[in-house]
Parts: sequence; structure tokens; C-alpha cells
Amino acid sequence: MTGLVSVGVLESLSELVVSELVEALADDYPGVKLRVLTGFSGYLQSWLDDDVVDIALLYNLSDTPAMRVVPLLSERLWAVAPPGAGLQPSVPLTWRQLLGEPLVLPIVGHGLRSLIDRARGGIDLEPVVAVQTNSMSVQKQMVLAGHGWTVLPAAGVAQDVQDGRLSGAPLGEPALSRSVVIGLPRVTRIPPAVEAVSVTLLRVARGLVDSGRWPSASLPAERRQ
Repeated sequence: MTGLVSVGVLESLSELVVSELVEALADDYPGVKLRVLTGFSGYLQSWLDDDVVDIALLYNLSDTPAMRVVPLLSERLWAVAPPGAGLQPSVPLTWRQLLGEPLVLPIVGHGLRSLIDRARGGIDLEPVVAVQTNSMSVQKQMVLAGHGWTVLPAAGVAQDVQDGRLSGAPLGEPALSRSVVIGLPRVTRIPPAVEAVSVTLLRVARGLVDSGRWPSASLPAERRQ
């Protein structure tokens, strides 16, 4: 099997998923090559609709007339702080504790910011927002520079926490998760190379969850067997 497949990937997933996907395809489908584009979920969905990408990793989306989705997993959102804060992956942090710190947040209108604002809506503390940005890498840089704490999906900080560059803990009270899905065009026949990438993504995600490298993530019930 051969082919070039364009894959759209959320920035927050790229560090954890892309290299694993490339390695798995090289082993099982060496004739399939990737073209990887990163962006926000809304952009990725538009690119899928416009045939800019053949397949995309998206979050919190359901089937549409132009797209069908395959559930990949659900992952918790984490509080992220400098290493000295001592946050532990095994000890959830409450939103009230988080809101006591200056925050580095995504800009208003960003999908992650919408999730954050909904989750904190029932808490009578207004955040002190030190910096707003549309870049996950800038969020992490600002935390490292001491400008505040932030909130990111587990996949976006797993390696940083493991390597001690940042500390992190899943958020609770309320716990907040996002669903990650594979988006595919709703066509009569998916090209074999695209189907190979989809199948490989499912396998890569399971391996990352089972090994603990994708922390506080869980597979859909039908894929836990």
C-alpha cells in the first residue's frame, strides 16, 4: 500500500502523537507517508470539509453531514505550574485552588478557554489573568517564566511533567475532560491509505493509554476489551 495522507492534528496532541504515528506507520505501512498540519479544532474541521486534510484529530465533536467521527479517547484537563509548585499527577487539584493563582489562559473564543470558563462558572472566584495567548507553547513558556499557572490537556504536558520541566495535576471539583475523536470525510469509500492511518491512530492511542504515557486518559467502553 502506498499514498500520501494529509493529517490534521491539534497542537496539544502533536508532541505526544505524531512521532508515535510516524513510527507505527513505518513498521506496518511503509508505503504510506504523512503530511502533518497543526491547528485549532475549528480550523481542522474546515480543512477536512475543504479536502485540505484527509483525516483529522479533533475534540468534542460529533458526526456532521460532511464528516463522521470515530471516538478515540477522553482525557482530563490539568492544572500546570512551575516545577517548584510541586503538583503531582496522582493528586487532583480543585478549581478553587487553581483560581487562587495568577493564570496564563487561552484567548477568549478558543475552544479550550470555553471549556475552562464553563468549568469555573459555578465558583465564586474571578481568575486573575496575567497573560492570554492562542499558543499552547506560549502558555508553557509563560508558566516556566513565572507569570502564572495554566490549564492544558494532559497530552500537551505529559512529557514536560515526566521530565520535570513542569509540574501538573488533573483538575477536579469539577473534573473536566474533553473527548478526542478521529474525523473522516463522509464519503462512500475511504482510500486505503487513509483507512490505514485511522486504524494506526486507534492502536497508537491505546498503546499510549495502556503504557501511562497519556495520563488520565480513558478509552471508550467498546475499545477497553
